[in-house]
Amino acid sequence: MRYTSPLLAALLASALAAPVALAGDMKTGCAGKQQSIERQIQEAKAQGNSHRVDGLEKALAEVKANCTDESLRQEREADVREAQAEVLERENDLKEAQAKGDAEKIATRQAKLAEAREELKSAEAQLNR
Repeated sequence: MRYTSPLLAALLASALAAPVALAGDMKTGCAGKQQSIERQIQEAKAQGNSHRVDGLEKALAEVKANCTDESLRQEREADVREAQAEVLERENDLKEAQAKGDAEKIATRQAKLAEAREELKSAEAQLNR
């Protein structure tokens, strides 16, 4: 597996999560990632944010050079598996807290489980894009 810098990873993640302006214009897979990054570059240029433009242009070059629809699908499948494991872990944590009867820990564990479930939903949605 290739190493990706945290900044580049964050930029790529934001590019994936960013909504596309026109739903009819939405592409999927690597083409969708590229389109999203290009749109963000235009927005950053319009705002005069040269640092963001630089980072997004690096992310775009990375997508153009290395993204394949198959590799993207594999990454998204891995994200779903990780999110599923997180949900399972949070469910077990909640069961343990409930067994001990600690109301504060139960509430905390419930909140963390809800957050993990939302992350799973998001990962599943990305997989189906």
